[in-house]
Amino acid sequence: MADPAAHGGLTIYPLGGLGEIGMNCMLLSTAQGMILIDCGLMFPEEYLFGIDVVIPRFDFVLANKDKLRAIVLTHGHEDHIGALPWLMPFVDVPIYGSRFTLALVESKLKEHDLDRYVTLKPVQGGDRLVFGDIACTFIPVCHSIIEGFGLGIETPAGRIVHTGDFKIDRHPLDGHATDMEAFRAFSEPGVTLMLSDSTNVESEGRALTEREIEHTFDTIFAEADGRILITLFSSHIQRLQEIFDLAAKHGRRVAASGRSLWRNIDIARELGHLRIKPGVYVQLDDVPRFPDREMVILLTGSQGEPLSALSRLAMGEHRQIRVHEGDLLIMSSRFIPGNQRAITRLINRLYKLGAEVLYERVAGIHASGHAYQAELGQMLDAVRPKFFIPVHGEYRHLVKHRRLAVERGVAPERSLVVEDGQPVTFLPDGTIRLEEKIVVESIYVDGKGVGDVGHTVLKERQLLGGEGLVIVNLVIDEATGEITLGPDILSKGFIFEQTYAHYLEDAKCIVLDIYENVPPNQIDKLKERIRSSLRRFFRKVLDRDPVVIPVVISI
Repeated sequence: MADPAAHGGLTIYPLGGLGEIGMNCMLLSTAQGMILIDCGLMFPEEYLFGIDVVIPRFDFVLANKDKLRAIVLTHGHEDHIGALPWLMPFVDVPIYGSRFTLALVESKLKEHDLDRYVTLKPVQGGDRLVFGDIACTFIPVCHSIIEGFGLGIETPAGRIVHTGDFKIDRHPLDGHATDMEAFRAFSEPGVTLMLSDSTNVESEGRALTEREIEHTFDTIFAEADGRILITLFSSHIQRLQEIFDLAAKHGRRVAASGRSLWRNIDIARELGHLRIKPGVYVQLDDVPRFPDREMVILLTGSQGEPLSALSRLAMGEHRQIRVHEGDLLIMSSRFIPGNQRAITRLINRLYKLGAEVLYERVAGIHASGHAYQAELGQMLDAVRPKFFIPVHGEYRHLVKHRRLAVERGVAPERSLVVEDGQPVTFLPDGTIRLEEKIVVESIYVDGKGVGDVGHTVLKERQLLGGEGLVIVNLVIDEATGEITLGPDILSKGFIFEQTYAHYLEDAKCIVLDIYENVPPNQIDKLKERIRSSLRRFFRKVLDRDPVVIPVVISI
């Protein structure tokens, strides 16, 4: 496909994040080159049996990799950096981002043995970098991770503002603020296009501030008599700083359980973003030495992940700690859609073990990192774009954000809802053009397999998960045509054999009848008859439809 921006203007190619939460990835193309903004993954829904992560399809990027000049990262969350290990083996361009973002990227690349081959270039707020006829200015934003950026982008088609993930915290801690003056200054000459985070567009008003969360935590720390257990996103360094500060204030010590927590605490301390008073941070093995009223324990697993520290604790399988009567667990994160059931199961389990649980619905213990309606409107008022495209959200979020933009003065015909794979070209004369769609169907990663699991395999996994498996073993003497072994029938995830063994005996009789009525040496026909007949039989007697696999061996 020829690049429509090759002769002037700018074309944006949304590869992910428009129509789903996660997998954020946007390609910008001009006559002189391309830059990729973010490269994120998405965690799988429950129906994606066995899938580890979902990543964007990079076919279009790889087809134009000679034009790619840079990868620019807004911040270090997985849905913005997580797919880099699957792209970087095939492209040779530098990655730009804040020091903390790149430290997380480097750690991720090391896990895939790629860190030696990738150039990481740190930037600071206010830096302006030129990539051919594209220039990027990095504008600090407040989010649930430190050192996040929005982008002011200069192109042949005019100025573009990409907000990244942001909120407008009225009382930021440690200077982690969204620089609205910088957005206004960049937008003063006029902005052709604004791309803005849509995640919380359904939430009215403004998000809670970190100072409000700190005040709530302070009250909890002062009133708690036993241990305080806290689960949170491990990259939320501001929240971690609050916890360490309050622990020191109230005479408590902090231990952490979970590899991502250990890694991010070490990175943040090394870069000077996390300050811990001597004696406050202790090893997990030292927890039994201190009274319960003096301990705070940080845990991974805020989304109910099966192997996380919190899940192992709730199941009584954690090697170093157990739930104590009177423990208070604070779930200081939002419930990501799709994870509610897993989280609720954990909460119920913890109550059974004698703990008290506080979560977002019952206490103000989490402040979202994404702007609410009033903040989104404030950003629109500051930028005053000619065209508006909402990004980073499910389809309903995009539609509602578009409506908000129209309410704030963007012409309806210039406020567009665009989905993944729909390129849009902005021309120097101020006009736009929708281009032919590109293929962006997402890629499933299962272990070391990338893209080999498609809809057919997933359908088979769903059948196995829903109905179970029946294997029929039969050995036939090739010379005589007589059965020398079997039929043996093995059930996996289908029925409880001690209760329904008679159905398997009936199934053996059906196999023998089929064998008697199929001519010798027609193995394929015998297998197909066994498969179809047993499926009909099980549907009739049990109203179940297992996967039936006949294994017929001729010797």
